[in-house]
Amino acid sequence: MPLLNFSNLDFDQIKVTLKDYLRSYSNFTDYDFEGSNLSTIIDLLAYNTYISSYNANMVSNEVFIDSATLRENVVSLARNIGYVPRSKKSSRVSINFLADVSNIKNTPSTVVLKKGPVASSSGNSNNQSFVFGITEDITASVIDGVALFDGITVYEGFVINQSFEVDTSNSKQKFVLSNSGIDLDTLVVRIKPSENSTVSLKYNRQDDLFDPNTGSSISGSSKIYYIQEVEDERYELIFGDNVFGQALENGNIIEASYVRTSGDSANGISNFVFSGSLEYPKGSSKFPVTSGISLVSTELSSSGGEEIESVESVRKYAPQIYATQNRALTSNDYEILIPNKIYPETESISVYGGEDLVPPQYGKVFISIKPRNGDFIPNAIKENIKRSLKKYAVAGIIPEILDLKYLYIESESKVYYNSNLSPNSSAISSKVQENITKYADSSELNRYGARFKYSQFLRLIDQSHVSITSNITTLQIRRDLRLALNTFAEYAIDFGNSFYVKSMNGYNIKSSAFRLIDTSDDVYLTDVPNTDKKTGVINLISLPTLDSTTPVVRRKGVGLVDYEKGRITLNPLNIIAGKTKDSQQVLEISACPLSNDVIGLQDLYLQLDRTLVEPIVDQISSGSDPSGSNYTVSSSYNAGSIVR
Repeated sequence: MPLLNFSNLDFDQIKVTLKDYLRSYSNFTDYDFEGSNLSTIIDLLAYNTYISSYNANMVSNEVFIDSATLRENVVSLARNIGYVPRSKKSSRVSINFLADVSNIKNTPSTVVLKKGPVASSSGNSNNQSFVFGITEDITASVIDGVALFDGITVYEGFVINQSFEVDTSNSKQKFVLSNSGIDLDTLVVRIKPSENSTVSLKYNRQDDLFDPNTGSSISGSSKIYYIQEVEDERYELIFGDNVFGQALENGNIIEASYVRTSGDSANGISNFVFSGSLEYPKGSSKFPVTSGISLVSTELSSSGGEEIESVESVRKYAPQIYATQNRALTSNDYEILIPNKIYPETESISVYGGEDLVPPQYGKVFISIKPRNGDFIPNAIKENIKRSLKKYAVAGIIPEILDLKYLYIESESKVYYNSNLSPNSSAISSKVQENITKYADSSELNRYGARFKYSQFLRLIDQSHVSITSNITTLQIRRDLRLALNTFAEYAIDFGNSFYVKSMNGYNIKSSAFRLIDTSDDVYLTDVPNTDKKTGVINLISLPTLDSTTPVVRRKGVGLVDYEKGRITLNPLNIIAGKTKDSQQVLEISACPLSNDVIGLQDLYLQLDRTLVEPIVDQISSGSDPSGSNYTVSSSYNAGSIVR
């Protein structure tokens, strides 16, 4: 009887299979006796099979990028398709300071800030002290006895210099940078002809065999180097072969300067003290500047620090980057290339073509980016992204980078609970709010293309506490319209979700209060649907009191509403005041969505906001009213005031 094929790698199952095999032979009779020698041999065979199967399984897994778990193996597999994982990123900040050298005899014309440490964090920074520096000297001109260092970008970490001597007789020579935690953006590589030479040439990093600036192949005289990650999160420098890049000669000296950083630990620092080195030239000598140095100032806190790209990210993006072939043709190509090649600080990105808009805008691609730090990208960075995209994009396609647009979801939940299983209503409310906050902060919502899943939200509330029996939750969606004050302006705002028409009398659209130049009191937006329930008109109303149900129509036909597309347009209005929010004048506009599964369409970024929770005793489950005669009924439809 041959051994049976088995797929179960469990030790006990292997042992049972071996016993079944021996049972077919009458020569062996004590295999079932646990104390026998044969039983011990069976245990050894089972252990050997188990361990061999485990090792074979692990080896097989490490061969494929989808199943590999060790970083060295995942990186090695990604290297085969030309992918270099993102390195650690230094936190950086722009600082300003000056050096008064007017007291120096024969005032110098320039002052040099030496590479290396420049400033250190002052005060408590997570119980750590961080050093910020530069990788190359910076020279400032002296004007009226003062050398001004304005807008100097400094990087967190220690500047490290490392050199190698090329030995062409050693075919296995490798140039591996000895430190982990390197920020590759700060790496500077220079080549000297020999040890005693005072002249060096700067080599530039290259990621492929084609120059994206010229569109042609790299030549044999190109001063370039390639880089790849090796073991222990270190990096190896690779130079040309006189075909793709100039080859190094025997005795050449490689000088590498880079920053070893702490990653994201140094983000959020705004207080600094000067810790750098200044000197001025005088004849053939150089002298230090030790006095007259001002305090270090900065307008923004340090940001941009990141950890090295994770194994999960490499596994996800390496095949996708390979699929793009470093070309931005489709919206998916843009969504992959920008976070990985151009702007690594991207937290979430949405890209769509102008042909998807109404009316279409052919020849344009619209990009909306949510950065990791903050909500908006500075204009200077936007321009840098556009310039970098020229290396990958098709000629004639114009990229437009849009600011972040929030689509807010407001929820109101009536939570029924069994009072016998809960200490009080406050405990229920706080527990539900805690779970809602976790959901609001999760990646389920905080990204472009997200979808608010209504059924999951209800289940999350029901499972918040053992005493909760059910909940009735209603939703509203809201956009905040930024106002152009004291000027006539047209407005258009998209919700990306269809509106529910509850009443043909209107009041399906609600707004916060605002004032026009020709009105003395607050006015609000409201709607009146057309008979097809697909479109409607926008009117202006005012209220005697906020809770009044008898509004006064102040002006008709000031705009249009498309209920199917979720779009509101307003004719030119001269608004002089709105609602103040984050130092901005805005107009809050809300509606009830046709579907409670709300999506973040195109450039809309979902945010859960204003979650109201009202605990209600379930009198039937609690036993106080088994018949349900006095049961508290909650409406499943949003009511409330006719304005916000």
